[in-house]
Amino acid sequence: MAASVGRQRYRWLVLLVSAVLLVIWFLTPAGQDDPGTTSTGSGTSSDTSTDVPRDTSSTAPGSAEETTTFPETGPAGSEDPDSGLPIVRVDDLPAQVAETIALIAKGGPYPEGRDGITFENREGLLPDRPRGYYSEYTVATPGSDGRGARRVVAGDGGELYYTGDHYGSFSRIAS
Repeated sequence: MAASVGRQRYRWLVLLVSAVLLVIWFLTPAGQDDPGTTSTGSGTSSDTSTDVPRDTSSTAPGSAEETTTFPETGPAGSEDPDSGLPIVRVDDLPAQVAETIALIAKGGPYPEGRDGITFENREGLLPDRPRGYYSEYTVATPGSDGRGARRVVAGDGGELYYTGDHYGSFSRIAS
């Protein structure tokens, strides 16, 4: 009798743990489950600075800026009127951003299997557009074991956004 009660408790425990894992899986946003990245817990960034530090850890030569056909958005340091986000120049971002933009302009191939997937804008930091309007692309992070936190998000209208903190904040990239 005691063995069957213990077995029944074990089954209920397994069922409960399975249900909790299933709920967590459903609540985890797609495209935001990268290992090695952390969240601040608040989901927002308190930094309102328009200065983006330049990554000097890479010596990748050249810039893809001349080969892109994305629209002008205004001078660096200004604010994008559509999104309210700061505008930054590609040259002011890590060198790998230019490489990613060049791949986007060519249509790939992309180094990461998840590059080109729909970015759902769950944080609501980019202008509200229909699902499927935005695509996300990995920006290589030297020394990172995984995809890292850096991304370029491209809109169907040609606009480009950069996040260095895994969607915690964005800047509009001027062409």
